[in-house]
Amino acid sequence: MLHQPITRESVAALLRGHGVSPTHQRIEIAFVLFEQCEHLSADQILARVNARHAEASKATVYNTLRLFLEKGIVRELVVDPSRVFYDPNTAPHHHFYDVVSGRLTDIPADAVRVENLPPPPPGTVTDGVDIIIRTRPAAS
Repeated sequence: MLHQPITRESVAALLRGHGVSPTHQRIEIAFVLFEQCEHLSADQILARVNARHAEASKATVYNTLRLFLEKGIVRELVVDPSRVFYDPNTAPHHHFYDVVSGRLTDIPADAVRVENLPPPPPGTVTDGVDIIIRTRPAAS
């Protein structure tokens, strides 16, 4: 993850450090992700990139996000079958998800204790545990 303030040059260096060629569109997509370190959907990323430059297609954004996932630059959070977000924080952590507003909030990994996980299927190892706690506004 990048430290503030970010620049397009620091984003390009991050991409190169992960073995990704820093094309103009990749830099802009990564810049949107890391600018505020928000959890964004692909459509939100597309809208923000195109609000500045109007040059990225939906396919380019999705293909770039897939590449960023493969290279460990972002995490993918599937909060329900129709809502997928991309998280620029790749350090271990969990999330609160407000089902009404769609807002995701980070929970530090050490604030959650997971015990007694079952052993993984034969021939596999546990790669991580992602916890999403769904919330909604309390009734008044």
